[in-house]
Amino acid sequence: MKIDRSEITGQPTQSVAPPLNLSTVLPMSSEGSTPPPKRSSHQPTRFNRDLSWQVATNLFISFKYAATGINYAFQTQRNFRIHVVIGSVAIALGIFLQVGFVEISIITLTIGAVLTMELLNTALESVVDLTVQQSYHDLAKIAKDCAAGAVLISAIVAIAVAGCLLLPPLFTWVQNIR
Repeated sequence: MKIDRSEITGQPTQSVAPPLNLSTVLPMSSEGSTPPPKRSSHQPTRFNRDLSWQVATNLFISFKYAATGINYAFQTQRNFRIHVVIGSVAIALGIFLQVGFVEISIITLTIGAVLTMELLNTALESVVDLTVQQSYHDLAKIAKDCAAGAVLISAIVAIAVAGCLLLPPLFTWVQNIR
């Protein structure tokens, strides 16, 4: 004997939706079933994401999309460039001070975490702007502020880690100069 959930809860059961057919949700072009036209190689591809909704056909294309995102963040986000410069200085200082491989690795990981947070912040801000269409909304402000806060926390932690690992050898180096 099969017991219906609605008999127990008093609420009607909900039917399970059929699987989503992406071809009906994401048409290949405005005409219908024909693929979008190929771009010639002489057309500029800078930040052109006409085909970005498509699934990458191979691993190389996936890396190309990732590199495009990193390039976009570097060219458009001042804070991303600042984090890259400060991170490079921290790694160079670690190499100059001849700190251990493990310490350099830890500094590199924390710099990577900051850059990753900055990329996620950029992506989230873009999606929020797309959703609210550049108009003000309290929830959009909260989302953007929280993402910026995540970047700030990761940057503070990275500074603390680099300080703990680089300041003692830096003080020793300065004392040896005198």
